Amino acid sequence: MTADKEMVMPAVDHCAHWVQRKKRYCKMTPNKESLFCGAHQQPGEKSPEDDPQTERIPCPLDPKHTVFKRKLAKHLSICNARDQSSNFPYLVKDINAGEELEAQLETELELKLHELEDAEFYGVIKKVKHLYDTHIAGNIEQLQLEHPSLEEPLSHKEYGPEARKHLVQTSALLGILERDKQLAEHTSYIEFGAGKGQLAFYLATALESQQLKHSQVVLVDRLSLRHKKDNKLTNKQQVQRIRADIADLNLTQLPELQRTQRHVALSKHLCGAATDLTIRCILGDVACHTNYILIALCCHHRCSWRSYVGKLWLQAAGISRREFTIIAKMVSWAVCGSGLSRERRKAIAEAKEEQSREEEEEQLPQVEATQRLSREERETIGYQCKRVLDQGRLEHLKAHGYEASLKFYVPREVTLENVVLLAKRENTKCNLNKS
Repeated sequence: MTADKEMVMPAVDHCAHWVQRKKRYCKMTPNKESLFCGAHQQPGEKSPEDDPQTERIPCPLDPKHTVFKRKLAKHLSICNARDQSSNFPYLVKDINAGEELEAQLETELELKLHELEDAEFYGVIKKVKHLYDTHIAGNIEQLQLEHPSLEEPLSHKEYGPEARKHLVQTSALLGILERDKQLAEHTSYIEFGAGKGQLAFYLATALESQQLKHSQVVLVDRLSLRHKKDNKLTNKQQVQRIRADIADLNLTQLPELQRTQRHVALSKHLCGAATDLTIRCILGDVACHTNYILIALCCHHRCSWRSYVGKLWLQAAGISRREFTIIAKMVSWAVCGSGLSRERRKAIAEAKEEQSREEEEEQLPQVEATQRLSREERETIGYQCKRVLDQGRLEHLKAHGYEASLKFYVPREVTLENVVLLAKRENTKCNLNKS
């Protein structure tokens, strides 16, 4: 048992399975006379009656969870880990993933910012600052709107800061759609990376209140989640949920979208590479139905060179694949400041508590020295790295006939990830030359 587990034991009514990724125990209710819930029941464990029909085995698709042996065939048909690409015509493996690359270099996988030579470290920063000052500085406008469909839930005083934060962001995104007259009839609203569907829920509510009966909301997510918000809608016909990885999704073949001739693509916090996959997915539609895109951006550290759509623009600016990797690591400075991992920051904090101020002045600055920059400088550079990556996306969309820009859609007090990518295209012709 790790130190983390020793400090925090599972609650009596919680499963005893340790979820390593979340650093906590599973919160599901354990089975009767067992320490584990159904999903984490140990292989070979049987019921108190020792019924052989209740034996659980590891799932062949993902051994991280188990399944009743007698229900294996049914489970394999619905398991989240199954490959669906062969079952549906609108799923084509890696159709939006970008061109194949050579095997990722070991130097990229093991790259650590504090180990870079000064010439390379400051050289990348210099290029980022130049691109930011030339193309981005002063060009991002404030666009902080609200939508009346969120007035009632935002009036609930019992909601905590986290719940209110998401409601404010949803209200702002719908406010932009309203301002740009995008809430219209005969339109399919495609929410990429829909998750539990909060944005889709309030969008569908707005469509229903405006009696837009011939429009629909299509949610796309690669996982099947519990407690989906869209399940609470009264008009179930107005919302369609598609389970698909964006990397594999061919919009042209998606039957749900054939009901309308116009599409609006949107998302609230589409992480890293998923934004690039979405842009590729939209531009891959041979009918070019999507003429409006609204994506709240985040998690640029998850961008990948293969899927990133702005490679040509970066390369023209002198940014190499390795430098892209460095930039993708620096972006985290914008939201965490130190650029250090959670574990490293915790270790430093504990060390500071144990040392006197005199010892701290003598020893701890060495940690800062490995980063070469102050916290304020790192935050500024991290922010500029984010916007440079976003500018590459804008340039790619502009090359395909879109008028694209970045906007601040909520204040920084709501979320540090407060920038939205907005793209419009008036004509129906598009350039299908994907780079």
